[in-house]
Order: sequence, then structure tokens, then C-alpha cells
Amino acid sequence: MTSGPPTTARATALAFGLVFAPPVPDAIDAITSTVTPLVSADIGNVRFISPARCQPAAAMKSQSNALSAYTKAVSDFKSILSERRAQIDSNQQLPNLPGQALYLARNNMISAYKDLTDALPSKIGRPNKFGIPPAYFDADNEPLLDEYADLFRIMEAPPVNAQNSNTPVKDVVDLGTDIGRAKGLDAAHADLAGRISLGLFFAETNGNQNIGNARSNRYKGSLQTGVSEDRNGQEKWAAIRKSIAAFDPALSARDDKEEARVGNLDHRLNHWTAVRDGLMSALADLFPQIPAIVRALPNPIDQMRLFELIQIIPTPTKSALKSGNFAGYTVSDRTIMGYLRNNSIFTFGQADRAKPSATFREILDAMWLFNGKFERALSEFGEIKARPKG
Repeated sequence: MTSGPPTTARATALAFGLVFAPPVPDAIDAITSTVTPLVSADIGNVRFISPARCQPAAAMKSQSNALSAYTKAVSDFKSILSERRAQIDSNQQLPNLPGQALYLARNNMISAYKDLTDALPSKIGRPNKFGIPPAYFDADNEPLLDEYADLFRIMEAPPVNAQNSNTPVKDVVDLGTDIGRAKGLDAAHADLAGRISLGLFFAETNGNQNIGNARSNRYKGSLQTGVSEDRNGQEKWAAIRKSIAAFDPALSARDDKEEARVGNLDHRLNHWTAVRDGLMSALADLFPQIPAIVRALPNPIDQMRLFELIQIIPTPTKSALKSGNFAGYTVSDRTIMGYLRNNSIFTFGQADRAKPSATFREILDAMWLFNGKFERALSEFGEIKARPKG
């Protein structure tokens, strides 16, 4: 028995008649006897088109729609880039969260291109300088992403009262390393804590200290923390400060200097205290697990990805670590998948967005938009370690 209104049953019968047609010459007789009673006599002559001829037409329509959607997405992205550039150049007041429209337009362009290459694989082009998979991005549009990044640098410029460091990258490594030691890591694994911390700095700010956030009024600073996170980090730092002073008095002295410098100012506007508090709030408690993490994920980029996931989906990531099978641990909660998509993971294209679940191995692999930042962190870390000590 077919459920639903009669029109549904008729449509279903007609579809089955076309798809499962018997071989010619019996096909015409069978279709005529099956379909004719369901078609109004006023229609007249009916032409029967084989599935082989229908499918190319449907595919061509899908490809045409995908191309139109992509063309519009590129145009929309160019339009918002031009609008924001004109506002900045003419010193106009920017809207609240001025980066959000740019971010969404960029994502829409990448998504539309992925839909296009899914429908028409021949559109996949050459590699691009950003390391984005070619199926997701047309290298001819590199200048658009350059402009996008430049506008964000302007919109997220540090406030005039921000307190910069002359050694911002080294500060992150030194703090991460000493926090790792205070958490019980040996020297080698404490070094990895410093490297992972640097990866987070680049992931959150692209290596820029004391920046604002053009997409949020809540987060700011060198690790993009909120007020409560920073306060929590200060409290946790106070609990280990004496132990760090015992094995690294020079770093402790630097900390005293920066505390005096920041005074009553928001700690997130001082690079040193922002990094220190951010690491303590979100990551320090996980540092003791670095030896196990390295065994499970020997790739340094994967290690950085994991700690970035702690920022995005902390509870599932910690559960995956406890499971004993991190790579195979599956996330299927719709809210969690939504958090991932909101952070450029499974964000681009209908196929990616339709995923109802993913293993952590799949999640790590889908974090390709972070790869360039993590590679820069690895390079900077290597340079710091290659410098003579003292």
C-alpha cells in the first residue's frame, strides 16, 4: 500500500515506470498500459525519453546551477571586500562585528567552489599558495584572500593602550615550556608544550599580538580569550608561580615586570599576561598528557590540531583522549558538529556540511585551513631552538 495523497502515488508510479522500463520492444507496450490511465487524455501524444538521455540533462542542469552559484558567491565576496575597503579608506565608522560579513562571504565562496568541483571535477585547478585543497579553492582568486587578510589586520589592530612585547614568539615558547615543566613534564616533553603553545598562538591570531576580534566582542588578545577565561588563568598561574620561580628565576622576574607594567589594565592587552593566562586557563591541565598524545599522534601538526580542538569542542576532545582510541572516537552530536562547522571544519560544500558524524581522524584531516598557521609555528619554533642560548 502506498501512503500519502494520490498525486504522490502517481508520481512514484511514473518514476518507477521510467527507471525500471523493460527492454525494447516490449517497453512501449508496458509503459503505455501502465502509464496511460494515470495521464489526462487531453495531453495528446506522449514522448518517452530513456533514462540514459534524462541523466545527462539532469547532470548538466546541476553543473549549470553550481556554476551560477559559484559565480554569484565570488561576486558577493568581491562586493563586501570593496565595501569594507571603501569604508576604511574613507574613515567611515564600521558596523558592529565588521569581519563577520567578510567571513561568511569567504566561506560561501569556498563552499560554492567545492559544490562546483563536486558537480564538475574538471574545474579542479592548480595548487594555491594558501595550501587550501584545490577542490575547494580556485588559485586565480588568491588576490581576494590577500585582501581579506589585509582588511582583517586593519580591523583587528591592537588598541592604542595595548602593551606589546619585543619577543612575542619567544615569550609564547618560554611560557608554554615552563608551564609544562611545572606540570611535571620532562625537558623533552616540556619543549613540545612550548611548540604546541606556539601553534595555538598562530592558530588564534596568525602570530599577531594583542589583536582585537572583528567577529566577536567577547574575545581579544594574543590568545583570543574572554574575561572569565583570563581571570581563571590568573588564578591558576598564581597556584604554580612559586614552583616556576624555583627552577626559572629569570622567567619569574620577567613575569613580575609584566605584572607591574599591566597594573589595572585588562590583562589581555599585555602580550605576556594574555598568553600566560590563556595557556593556564585552557591548556595547562592537559599538558601532563602530552607523552600519551605524542604516542597517539606523532605528527606535530596533529598535536597542534588536537590542542586547537580543545578550544573548540573541549569535552568531546577530552573524552576521545580518555577512550584509548582517539583517532577512531566518533562525534555524532548535532550541536558539536555545528561547533566544528562554525570553526571552518566541515564547513565548505554541501557534502561536508551534510556529514552527520565524524571520527577524530576525519576531524583532524578536515582542519586544513589551519595547516599554514601550524607550519609557520613549526618553522618559528625551529628557529628559536637553533639560536645560541644565553
